[in-house]
Amino acid sequence: MKFLITGGAGFIGSNYLHYVVNKYSDDYFVCLDALTYAGNYNNIKDLEGKPNYKFVHGDITDRSFVYELFEKEKFDVVINFAAESHVDNSIKNPELFLRTNIIGTEVLMDACLKYNVSRYHQVSTDEVYGDLPLDRKDLLFTEKTPIHTSSPYSTSKASADLLVGAYHRTYGLNTTISRCSNNYGPYQFPEKLIPLTISKALNNEKIPVYGTGENVRDWIHVIDHNIGVDLIVRNGKSGEIYNLGGHSEKSNLELVKIILNQLGKSEDLIEFVADRKGHDLRYAIDSSKVEEELGWKRTYTFESGIKETIDWYLNNQEWLNAIKDGSYKNSYKD
Repeated sequence: MKFLITGGAGFIGSNYLHYVVNKYSDDYFVCLDALTYAGNYNNIKDLEGKPNYKFVHGDITDRSFVYELFEKEKFDVVINFAAESHVDNSIKNPELFLRTNIIGTEVLMDACLKYNVSRYHQVSTDEVYGDLPLDRKDLLFTEKTPIHTSSPYSTSKASADLLVGAYHRTYGLNTTISRCSNNYGPYQFPEKLIPLTISKALNNEKIPVYGTGENVRDWIHVIDHNIGVDLIVRNGKSGEIYNLGGHSEKSNLELVKIILNQLGKSEDLIEFVADRKGHDLRYAIDSSKVEEELGWKRTYTFESGIKETIDWYLNNQEWLNAIKDGSYKNSYKD
């Protein structure tokens, strides 16, 4: 089969490509990425020359470009990782998120219909469910939890999910959606909490923590997430939504302290800052559907995953430095 992987130079998409390109030698994978600020060609540079892989530079919102690509490549499966994903940025500039996350999804699905793609998969987020109270650990997000968004980012992702459902029902497009909890692992852009904390701690810089740090997130290793996406794409039921969670809830403050402890750094580096607007309190996912129906299992505990992740950043400080000095933007030339 021939796969289109959009957003493949980003954090989750690049990890997915490393997983599938090496696992499925009989399948062919085309990576499409616009290489905006969080798209880093260094993430996928070592896939160059693989016989079942190639990179294409382009924007999913460019309809004529997308149609031309679909007509040329004749994809069997499309997996849409492409998204603007930083909540703070969405608060500052909602329009960019609406364009990429909603219009980009529409363009891709229109192309799927036009060129008879057999499966479209949307990579979404647990943030579409809103948040849960801190004092009710018994409550978890299920696939039937109503959408209740808080930020322009989560609203754009929820809108895309609803559009995917509409294309399945109205046009008969074969679709699936996965909604994951917070990912961590290699190649994550250092604006996000874990790589930001590691990067700043290595330089003995202050680490900003919103509010009192009590907000709770459920953490899943990016490899476990991508194993789940692969299972859903290949075996999931058309029209269905599947939750992928880590069962590893940590408060932001607890997480930062874990990282500082592993790095042998003082907690004095923690600096509490004004809370984010509309800051969700707690995320927690029930993954029993994908576990029971598709046999998905997590391979990482949080303890093993966070240690491996910290070690990766320690061993790849050139990767971090290229982002800090901006040279990563020159890692790909058309």
